[in-house]
Amino acid sequence: WAVAGLASMLPFPAAAQPLVSVENCMSGSAAAAAANARSLTTLAWRPFGRNEIGWQIYASKIATEIDTRCAGATPGFAAALARWQARRRLAATGAVDPATFAVMKGDWQAARPFVALSGRWSCPLPPTTAMLAVVGPGEGYGGKAVELRRGALLAWRQMRAAARREVPAIAAEPRSLQPYSGFRDPTADALRCLTELNCNGIVRATCSAHRTGLAVDMWVGQAPGYGPDSSADPNRLAMVRTLQYRWLLTNAARFGFVNYVFEPWHWEWTGEPVAVAEATNLASPAVQP
Repeated sequence: WAVAGLASMLPFPAAAQPLVSVENCMSGSAAAAAANARSLTTLAWRPFGRNEIGWQIYASKIATEIDTRCAGATPGFAAALARWQARRRLAATGAVDPATFAVMKGDWQAARPFVALSGRWSCPLPPTTAMLAVVGPGEGYGGKAVELRRGALLAWRQMRAAARREVPAIAAEPRSLQPYSGFRDPTADALRCLTELNCNGIVRATCSAHRTGLAVDMWVGQAPGYGPDSSADPNRLAMVRTLQYRWLLTNAARFGFVNYVFEPWHWEWTGEPVAVAEATNLASPAVQP
């Protein structure tokens, strides 16, 4: 394959993930590739408890998981997925299906320290004021004074600097990876839960990863007419196609960050343990992003 021809099939832009080896994306099961091509935009499922159609939003993350740069509708992608399925003792069909995705999702969720430590009746303790630091002038999205644990803030700064250094197009967009939400006081969240009756919404939750000071929502793009934190499917699909998100997919782990996959903008730092306490006086102890 010529590099130019192969590049057109990659799920990752060349600027975000330099091509280091040639992968034959036409080698694999044509039947599995055809099944993936259909389900990519037609699969009716509930991967995160909400009705969705297709798995385009998760295609790049799945490709990263199975270690391929081939697009989801290619035989090469199906071959890589079949190898991954075989290693996990699943039916090696090479086709994306809810059962395969559920195993992947379990691994992705378990990589989040917040999820690993949070139980049905417990929540991580919030950090003390002394453990938090505020992003500097010009660092926060729209000038927001976002707070994070000191280590998480340092890691975020290093990560954003690397992204800007490695991908000129990311550096050219001032909003790239700017944080707009970090630490959220659980007392304030609980109060708003009780007064506004929105306990389990995206913005407020009774047991949110944001209470740890290790979670950061950052700008990775947005579709026209949507905000940078809208969970509408068209917005999420636009986000996962940006250079910012795809750079994070392949590089965030270098700096200790993992993604809550349903929200392309939500990343959590794994470099600092969090303490867990019994959740009390909460309308619902369910874990939220």
